[in-house]
Amino acid sequence: MAPHRKARSSSPMGIRTPALATAALTSVALLSQTANASPSAEPKPSLDEVQKKVDDLYQQAETATEKYNGAKEKTGKQRKKVDNLLDDVASRTQKLNEAREELGTFAAAQYRTGAAAPDTASLLLADNPQDYFDQNQLMDRLTSRQQQAVDDYATQQSEMTQKRQEASESLQALTTTENTLKSSKADVQRKLAEARQLLSRLTTEEKARLAAIEREKREEAQRKAEELARQQQAAEELRRQQQQAQPTPAPSTDVGTSTGTGTSAGTTTAKGEKAIAFARSQTGKPYVWGASGPDSYDCSGLTQAAWKAAGVTLPRTTWDQVKVGTQVSVASAQPGDLVFFYDDISHVGLYLGDGMMIHAPKPGAYVREESIYYMPIHSVVRPA
Repeated sequence: MAPHRKARSSSPMGIRTPALATAALTSVALLSQTANASPSAEPKPSLDEVQKKVDDLYQQAETATEKYNGAKEKTGKQRKKVDNLLDDVASRTQKLNEAREELGTFAAAQYRTGAAAPDTASLLLADNPQDYFDQNQLMDRLTSRQQQAVDDYATQQSEMTQKRQEASESLQALTTTENTLKSSKADVQRKLAEARQLLSRLTTEEKARLAAIEREKREEAQRKAEELARQQQAAEELRRQQQQAQPTPAPSTDVGTSTGTGTSAGTTTAKGEKAIAFARSQTGKPYVWGASGPDSYDCSGLTQAAWKAAGVTLPRTTWDQVKVGTQVSVASAQPGDLVFFYDDISHVGLYLGDGMMIHAPKPGAYVREESIYYMPIHSVVRPA
């Protein structure tokens, strides 16, 4: 080899400089770290998405609450029915035991007088005492009083069997309803816990922005309520003008004006005012799911209590309350009417007039007055 030539590099893979080798090794290490790294975390939801999710969870919780309320009411009725049946069975058992003793006395008397020697144990265990006496040729020796005792025993035994069957079926139904009650309660708690978890992840700044979004929502609902109030006032003014333009009708002997619900318009207004007065006196009390007063309420618990104060009994759940009374349009709503919300009728409020209502809104809130446009309206019902 000529002395002026440089020796060839003996580096493996044909890499001739330390710099290139270092870069290559670094690249391999980075690729290995990237391959072994865990997948990137899911993107954080926007505040609008959080707000929608929380609202959805609260609505789902209200739906589950109404299911819980219905199951609770049904459970109470079934428990009362079971208790009555068990009391009845106990009373009949006592009478049956007395009848058994009397029949045993008759059987012993027959034995002492030399008639057939009946098996007293078989008599008392017989499904039909009449058959037993017939088989033992004793019926012709019984007095009318003894015959009546046999007939009474057979009747009581038949009725006892029927009552025991009714009690067994009622206990099974009670168990089913109690399971529904437990399931609904767990569903409510699960939805509320999920909503709390979502809200707990927000920063202080995000919570403030969420509160601002909520205020904007309520302000928009308030604007709609004011527009409805203007429309109702205009309609009322037009009606008044039309009445003034008509000739004065002759005095009527009828009492009140029919509203199609069997009550006079004056009575309806008075009852509505009483319901509103009660509901307003509950302002500031907390929303608690499943509660019907006096210290806390859920939505249907408040409306039920308000109308009870006005002398009208409403069922417990929104799904049953919506069926009571007469449905009217939103534009025709009067103070005291019930306003129902959402497609599944899971929320209700008491109409105050001018597009406003009072209601128990949701967990963490208190009984308050609010625009009926705060939530999507399902229907309006006049209870009385």
